[in-house]
Amino acid sequence: MHTLRSRRLTRRCAAAGVAGLATWLGMDLGPARVGAQVQPAPVGFTEAQAAQGQAIYAEQCASCHGTNLDDGAYGPPLKGNEFRAKWGARSAEPLFTFTSTKMPPATPGTLGDAKYAQLLAFMLLENGAAAGASDLPGDPDKLAALAPPSWPRPGGGGLAPRAYVPPPPPRANPLNAIRPVTDAMLTKPADGAWLTWRRTYEAYGFSPLKKINKNNIQDLHVAWTWSLPNGPNESTPIVHDGVLFVHSYGDKVQALDAATGDLLWQYTRRLPSGVPPSVKRGISILGSKLYVPTSDAHVVALDVKTGKVIWDQTVADPKQGYRMTGGTLVARGKVMVGTTGRAPGGNDIVGLDAETGKEAWRFHTIARPGEPGGESWNGLPLDKRNGGSVWIPGSYDLVHNLAFFAPGNTYDTGPLRNPIKQPGITSDALYLDSTLAIDPDTGKLEWHFQHQDNGQWDLDWAFERQVMQLPVNGRVERVIVTAGKQMIFDLMEAETGKYVSSIDLGLQNLVTAIDPKTGAKTTDPSLLPGDGTTKMVCPHVSGGRGWMPTAFDANSKLLYVPIVEACMDLVPVGEGERGSLSSGVRWTVRPRPDSDGKYGRVHAVNVETKKTVWVERQRAPLTTGTLVTAGGLVFVGSLDRMLLAYDAANGTPLWKTRLNDVPSSAPIAFSANGQEYIAVIVGPGGYQSNSYDVLVPEIQNPPDHGAAIWVFEVPNRAPNRSTRQ
Repeated sequence: MHTLRSRRLTRRCAAAGVAGLATWLGMDLGPARVGAQVQPAPVGFTEAQAAQGQAIYAEQCASCHGTNLDDGAYGPPLKGNEFRAKWGARSAEPLFTFTSTKMPPATPGTLGDAKYAQLLAFMLLENGAAAGASDLPGDPDKLAALAPPSWPRPGGGGLAPRAYVPPPPPRANPLNAIRPVTDAMLTKPADGAWLTWRRTYEAYGFSPLKKINKNNIQDLHVAWTWSLPNGPNESTPIVHDGVLFVHSYGDKVQALDAATGDLLWQYTRRLPSGVPPSVKRGISILGSKLYVPTSDAHVVALDVKTGKVIWDQTVADPKQGYRMTGGTLVARGKVMVGTTGRAPGGNDIVGLDAETGKEAWRFHTIARPGEPGGESWNGLPLDKRNGGSVWIPGSYDLVHNLAFFAPGNTYDTGPLRNPIKQPGITSDALYLDSTLAIDPDTGKLEWHFQHQDNGQWDLDWAFERQVMQLPVNGRVERVIVTAGKQMIFDLMEAETGKYVSSIDLGLQNLVTAIDPKTGAKTTDPSLLPGDGTTKMVCPHVSGGRGWMPTAFDANSKLLYVPIVEACMDLVPVGEGERGSLSSGVRWTVRPRPDSDGKYGRVHAVNVETKKTVWVERQRAPLTTGTLVTAGGLVFVGSLDRMLLAYDAANGTPLWKTRLNDVPSSAPIAFSANGQEYIAVIVGPGGYQSNSYDVLVPEIQNPPDHGAAIWVFEVPNRAPNRSTRQ
């Protein structure tokens, strides 16, 4: 029996592609079985058989899948809507085959056919299937001949037993023709593709698409929408060959038809008990793999066509407080990602082999004692140093083979406030608020530039590093351009990190001078917090410019910066009260001293001439990054649920529409099936969308939030009336 049956099972497993229960549950299950002739008998089981299965489940399965089948820390849910949706179109044979050959993990295939059938009966009962008069057979051939389970629906309904379902009309699935993403595609993506967080390695946030332009923007209207798993969402989708991949709150990834919004597959991660979900900002693609950071500090590689897990690699221990809220960067066959958190010793940037997931290298964003930069922590031992979170995806310079990452600040500012004044010891606190240039092959730090030493205000320099070509001393050089929350842009030579110059947009009151040779910044000593008095500092800790990325048009040399005009008071806390910073202060928000009540600001600056070209201001604070297109448009979103479009040349407002909730990411542009689209994700609840509501009490957003993706198009023929709202 076992030899014959094992051959039979091997053939069925190979045909079904069953590699594990989690991947089995993630398969793209086809349409319901149909047949115009003899209909298969329905699957059935008895209550007694299910009761026996419950006892077996409690003994063998509950430790992984949970007492209730859907509350386990280590196994996927075995009941619920998602389970039924993916299971309902298939016979019971594949699940029986997998369970009887792979479970329990420590001793697979040892329970016997009868007990595996009892387990299956229990799962069917827990998912709402009705018990009958006959036991479920423990034979895969007999199970394969039975119809799929008929799950009951609230209020009745469901497919009638032995009903004939006509086949659905044919529909093209873009996954069938999707191509592996090559290094060449990532280096120079097709005009209609959006393959990285900011579309290109250089992190421009620029689209070369032109069909949607200043002449027809009034005809821009909704093409499709899709509800996302509810919760804060700061992710940017990526689009390739007509498929849109989006990462959502609760560690769910969905593949959608980019032209229609139809769901193609979904991946859901089961987080360990005690690990809450967190926002993510970017995912990556290379070959046929999608690289996804998770809330429990793993990176998973998903099969682009199916959503199945190809590999799963631990990056850090969430029990020690590590998370990943940024995103992945893939280059030179490495998947690079940074961690966030307040764990002692700080955070890491990790390089994984893109093919296998194996860790290739690890770089610590807080310098270790005895290593370069290690004596910059005011004499603190390693376990008293923390911070250096990397909460933005990196960028990459192909010419110099350098990946650029941006560690942020520390909240434990108190031990760094007063220098101990010992020879060889500083309080600069490397590598906080620095640009790190890392060799992606080895993880070696090639150079670093610290934008502000010993940041005592939580005004991070933790954002995108854009790689531009600009004149330097009469020659065009590759230059890194980046700004912190204070809206001061630093320019550095990409190859060496040598300081070039800075651009101060004039909306901060902390930095009083910048050394023209080194870029070192002098701060107003009266604004140093921690002396028991309140300090009014501009901007607020959410920015100025917050984490939301800027957009750059290399043709015009214009950089489009989303800004919120707001300041903060750093207020001393009472004895025993926990402050925002360990220097003993908490921050509150306030308008700028000269405020006219307008907080949202799009600021266009020419990075070559360092001159402001235009500024457009509005009442509602901005909540998204910017997108600039070759059609001459700049898109941005704001707290009043608006998506807005401006003339990229002069800032003239051209179009706006109100969304269902607050956008908290950055718009993108893409094409599919010959049509061009603008897309934006809404999903409020992130820090940026919650920081400024007290400044605009009249803006009332939905108490019951709704995450979604909105996709807009200009029709091939203009409608009869304007769609401007």
